[in-house]
Amino acid sequence: MPLKQSEAIVLRTYPLREADLLVTLFTRAEGKIKGVAKSAKRSRKRFGGALEPLTCVRAYWQDRAGADLARLESCDVLLSPLAAPMDYPRLVALAHVAEMLDELLPDREPNDGIFRLAWAVLQSLETGSIWLPIAYFDLWMLRLMGFLPPLDACIECAAPLAGQPAYFHALRDGLTCRDHRRIASSEMSIESRSLAARIFRSPVERIVEELQGAEPTPASRLADLRKFLMQIIHRHLDRHLQTAAQLDRLD
Repeated sequence: MPLKQSEAIVLRTYPLREADLLVTLFTRAEGKIKGVAKSAKRSRKRFGGALEPLTCVRAYWQDRAGADLARLESCDVLLSPLAAPMDYPRLVALAHVAEMLDELLPDREPNDGIFRLAWAVLQSLETGSIWLPIAYFDLWMLRLMGFLPPLDACIECAAPLAGQPAYFHALRDGLTCRDHRRIASSEMSIESRSLAARIFRSPVERIVEELQGAEPTPASRLADLRKFLMQIIHRHLDRHLQTAAQLDRLD
């Protein structure tokens, strides 16, 4: 079989037999694939530190006839999260990006928009506060997946929400006006909705540079937006992300 190659992001690795690893990659060319890295625990020449989660690599693999798993031949490191100082919040943020990609993306369906989004956000997570890059990633991820409802009008009556209070509920997507809010709804601030609109107009590096500056963005500023996005994700997955709870504890 011909050797394939592509830029890729390592999502997860699992031990497989004595020296092998089962690797999940999000490749630019073919989407999410799973493959076996033979003798990866022993071969520093072929893999080295290239299989650390969220490492951006150029991957080389073969798809074998009749086999469910690809054979991963080697990886060249292009961008490593381990090159930057690492603390617990940054580890949780990286794990969140990996879990989102692994849980939401189907196998073998390339998506260049999501690939470029993940690659850019990983670079933005190298320094500074994690909260703005994570909000940026989650918003764009849901939009590119087709899960994000409009944020500028009530889903019940289509009334414009610009400058008006807006509410969301755990059991349904979208925002409502004051007249159509349900019991136990949460409010999304005008500031959060304005930030979401700004995120959709600018690349992540510009948003981070303009908004964080010398003072990092606190988690509390994005709490309502993050809650709204996580509720949508959990409804579509029908389960909760492990990293969502970890991010909540960081607050």
